Amino acid sequence: QAQLVESGGGLVQAGGSLRLSCAASGRTFSSYTMGWFRQAPGKEREFVAAINWRGDSTYYADSVKGRFTASRDNAKNTVYLQMNSLKPEDTAVYYCAADRRPYRLVVVTTPPDYDYWGQGTQVTVSS
Repeated sequence: QAQLVESGGGLVQAGGSLRLSCAASGRTFSSYTMGWFRQAPGKEREFVAAINWRGDSTYYADSVKGRFTASRDNAKNTVYLQMNSLKPEDTAVYYCAADRRPYRLVVVTTPPDYDYWGQGTQVTVSS
């Protein structure tokens, strides 16, 4: 059974950094765009970043552009989200997800475009 498992979340002070990992098992996701989303209490799940299946194209929400970097290692079936200059408003549960269509040429950014989801990892940024 395919599974995505996030790790790397935690508590960090504003201005600090965290690196999230998303390890896939049960099948390979090397042919799929992988996305990162987050959900803060009382808010809807929002797009954060995505990286295409080849790893040569990324897309970011305006709120994280210049601070977050998505990457992937298809040999390890793992994607990463490097988060720098963290702000209290980055506090949320972070989820990774796999595009429901392989080899998509355009990076998609809405939750319905993704089918497999991880369980999430909590990121808390203190001021």
